Amino acid sequence: MTVSLATRRPVYAPDVARAVTVVVRYRKAVTYGVHALLAALETAQVEHELRLGTTPEETAGHIRAAEGDRVLTLWSFYSPDAEAMAAELAVVRELSGGRGLHIAGGVHATAEPQQVIDAGWDLAGIGEGESTIIALVRALREDTPLTSVPGLAVRDADGVALRTRPAPQLPLDAFPSFVGRNGPIEITRGCRYTCRFCQTPFMFGGQFRHRSVASVREHVRGMVERGLKDIRFITPTSLSYGSPGPDPDLGAVEELLAGVKEELPPHGRVFFGSFPSEVRPEHVTPEAMHLLKRYVANDNLIIGAQSGSDKVLAASGRGHDTSPVRDAVRIAVEHGFRPNVDFIFGMPGEDEADQAASLRLAADLAELGARIHTHTFMPLPGTPWRDAEPAFIPLTTMRELDRLAQRGDAYGHWRKQAEHSARLAETAKNYPRRARRRRA
Repeated sequence: MTVSLATRRPVYAPDVARAVTVVVRYRKAVTYGVHALLAALETAQVEHELRLGTTPEETAGHIRAAEGDRVLTLWSFYSPDAEAMAAELAVVRELSGGRGLHIAGGVHATAEPQQVIDAGWDLAGIGEGESTIIALVRALREDTPLTSVPGLAVRDADGVALRTRPAPQLPLDAFPSFVGRNGPIEITRGCRYTCRFCQTPFMFGGQFRHRSVASVREHVRGMVERGLKDIRFITPTSLSYGSPGPDPDLGAVEELLAGVKEELPPHGRVFFGSFPSEVRPEHVTPEAMHLLKRYVANDNLIIGAQSGSDKVLAASGRGHDTSPVRDAVRIAVEHGFRPNVDFIFGMPGEDEADQAASLRLAADLAELGARIHTHTFMPLPGTPWRDAEPAFIPLTTMRELDRLAQRGDAYGHWRKQAEHSARLAETAKNYPRRARRRRA
């Protein structure tokens, strides 16, 4: 479906300001982050024309038709999509006659700015993008050097990605999750659980930053005014809301959920602990489940187990062993929830015995009433295991995963992730960590 949107916002500008058109390669997979960037531009009242392209061809058409003197095209993607997005970029550049600047943002660009520059983007956004996009559009309007914009990697004459000063990490209330749009509300950014395979803490920091209940309620009021009745949240660990440390603050969680319910009409529904907000197994207690049952509409919970091997869990930095996983599934089922339990196969150092332990645990949890969400380890850029060698997954393990899926006890895209894993491992070899970083 074609989507096109043009907005202009009044703002103080210098006597001679250049008009800027922001074109977004708008993809369903990354709308949450894009909405946050557009909300930052909106709240900062930076004047711009905005166009959304849902296909490469539409994106190129918007670039050609842009009214602005300067055109900035935003791309955001995860590491497994980097190769496909680079191919799209080449198409868009050709169809648009090479007009404008293209910037890549998100976790992959943050971790691999040189690879992104080499793949054809003019700029890479590093870190949290709200402050960067505001400063970047202002710089284009005022014709000031892009090296003055924080949180960028800029291509120099030799093709080297020069880094500007870091963008600040601000309180989550500094910017909304979205303005005039809808989607899950980001309630927590950053994660103190620095799992070695996960990009979140290395993109957003190793501490929690929580959105205030007042800010969440403001988002909900706007969504209700636009006719929405279902509310979901973005958080790396939902029952950590309001807590600075490892132990849940159930009082803070209840304040959040009760506040949201007060803003909703009688038929409104709250989804919490389901996608895109999982629950850590050690946080699944009878008290927590009683609390959720009072407020939430979802009948499933996403629980991260990741492995059935205590050795692998310790090596990955998960911060728990297998015992709370079994307890979490039992407690969740007893309270009327269907657990969906994440497992990752092929983590570094994993051997045949470790995989067998994961398969046994997965089968046991399925007997208790869980569904197993299977993944293949991917050496994601920016993580401590970025350069780690994925463990071999033998045919016997693959067949057992297939049997679980055929029985309806497992699901997931682990085969596709295995293909991504091979490509990411090759990228890691081509761009070693020891490569020199230069500042602009």
